[in-house]
Amino acid sequence: MLPQAKLGGLAALGFATTIVVANLIAIPAAPAFPGASAALTPLAWLCATVFGAAAVAVLGPSLWPLVGFAGLLLQNATFAGVIALRLALTESTTPALQAAHDALFTLNGTFLAVALLGLSLVSFVPRWQCTLGLTAAALLFTSATITPLAGDGVAMLGLVGWLLWVAWLVAYGWRLLQTPAPQPTAA
Repeated sequence: MLPQAKLGGLAALGFATTIVVANLIAIPAAPAFPGASAALTPLAWLCATVFGAAAVAVLGPSLWPLVGFAGLLLQNATFAGVIALRLALTESTTPALQAAHDALFTLNGTFLAVALLGLSLVSFVPRWQCTLGLTAAALLFTSATITPLAGDGVAMLGLVGWLLWVAWLVAYGWRLLQTPAPQPTAA
């Protein structure tokens, strides 16, 4: 059985890979098939949950790791609504469904910011990675907060924050993979 840190590292890398691939599929297919990336989303949710749980197991159940794990769980729940609405949009293109989708998609940045905040403010990550995580969190949170007020003009903040989130996630996964397995203690 894989040690928790290694499993968490693989899950983080799997999560990052899955969301990038899903977006590469979804973006070209968006108008014609809004549910194009939905098939990969359950894998992303599984990877995100395992990554978060492993991070808590490795870092200990203290405040910041738990905040980060809560952010990942809330992100999963919010994105379940996003994907459900995308699937509904394959059957009906009503403006209300599209507006609900866009609102949930934008607000999801809040939960990504919570995950980044919690899992960056730990001694486990080096200063550069903490800075990367907090920068991504600030951009995602700002985008989620002001997009409803300012419209799509601030969408670039969210995109840059998301790209930084993916880079942070890969670095976190790599760091977890490099974590030595705990040595059994002699009784």
